[in-house]
Amino acid sequence: MKRKLLLIGLGLVATITAKAQNEALGMLKSYTPTQENLESRKEFQDMKFGMFIHWGIYSELGAGEWVMHERKIPYDNYKRLASFFRPEDFNAKEWVAIAKAAGMKYITITSRHHDGFSMFKTKASPYNIVDATPYHKDPLMELAEECKKEGIELHFYYSLLDWGRPDYAFGSPIVNGKPVDGDWDSYINFMKTQLTELITNYPGVKGIWFDGEWERRSVNWHFDEIYPLIHKLNSAILIGNNHHLAPLTGEDFQMFEKDLPGGNTTGFSGESKIGALPLETCETINNSWGFNITDRSYKSVKQIIHYLVTDAGLNCNFLLNVGPMPNGKIQQEFVDTLTKVGDWMKKNGESIYGTRGNLIAPQQWGVITSKGKTIYAHILSNPADGYILIPSLKEKIAKVSALGNGNPLKFKQQPEGVFVYTNGLETDPYDTVIKITIN
Repeated sequence: MKRKLLLIGLGLVATITAKAQNEALGMLKSYTPTQENLESRKEFQDMKFGMFIHWGIYSELGAGEWVMHERKIPYDNYKRLASFFRPEDFNAKEWVAIAKAAGMKYITITSRHHDGFSMFKTKASPYNIVDATPYHKDPLMELAEECKKEGIELHFYYSLLDWGRPDYAFGSPIVNGKPVDGDWDSYINFMKTQLTELITNYPGVKGIWFDGEWERRSVNWHFDEIYPLIHKLNSAILIGNNHHLAPLTGEDFQMFEKDLPGGNTTGFSGESKIGALPLETCETINNSWGFNITDRSYKSVKQIIHYLVTDAGLNCNFLLNVGPMPNGKIQQEFVDTLTKVGDWMKKNGESIYGTRGNLIAPQQWGVITSKGKTIYAHILSNPADGYILIPSLKEKIAKVSALGNGNPLKFKQQPEGVFVYTNGLETDPYDTVIKITIN
């Protein structure tokens, strides 16, 4: 994922607009998604909740996925980690079961991160988990097969940035869209080969999640070749790019790193104007993406549910990250939290799955989701006045009830909106959901 340190150190210009980026990259002049792609977008929006997984040889050092860069470990020294990476406790069935128990509908996993190590079998480089480690197995194939079996959609994170490959030439000045010290055509062909492998060799892949474009804004990434290649291999696959800009031509969903749509608390999203594509927010359970043995800043169950619900109210998916340990296990603190989130989702999932947001702007008391003729009011902060006001709701209301027990609630429809009275309402410790049926 992105770090401010790199942006400052390389002096990148953060104010490049999406339009300028399109022009600089020689992007596609137009892109018409297929019917299969449009269906994938709808299914993606319906799922609402996914698991992000950052896992690689960096996990062995227990200091996050940026440890090579932050500790200035020479590439040749860092590569030694592969020689003793043996995640014997990895169990794809267990990972998928944890995701399902949490109420998650899809998984996005790092196939290759910025350190350049491939967590899958690839012919493009021997620097991969099958050929370079004593493990000699392909965990992404096992995960893909288990996801297909259990009805969990699979997406692959893929880093455009590479700290070690000579043809990428990390840190090299860019002239005429290429690194001076590298072989850019070689690197682009390398990525095309790997992406083709990921899409054609692994069953059920429905998304590619790019990251790292922000490391060199002025280079020609050849997205005008890479995006059509992906869609040609499988038109249903959704392409997203964590470039922190408005969506570029050829992309199918827009993501926001550690921010709600329209927010910019991290400083990453100054140019991330919300487009018309499906949306996704990614966030961590603690403060780390990759396994960090000292990071115990765990978000509470309430914080995670509020993040998920608020995202849904903004018509956005929530992709929640876990960083498995080097042995392949997901740490128990994460599992415990996800299980409790899943318990809440079992009771309240109808107010999240398949819904759409932005019907009404977020209110002081919470947010609104909707599905067909049903509106769900999510009370995230109990009102002091004994009622909530849903403004600008003009449709005639047939019924208002508590989602949990179905008990009817008193309401009054006025020109300024609908007043729902909460006195006597059984509250939920995380989110009290009110179900409103439109006549």
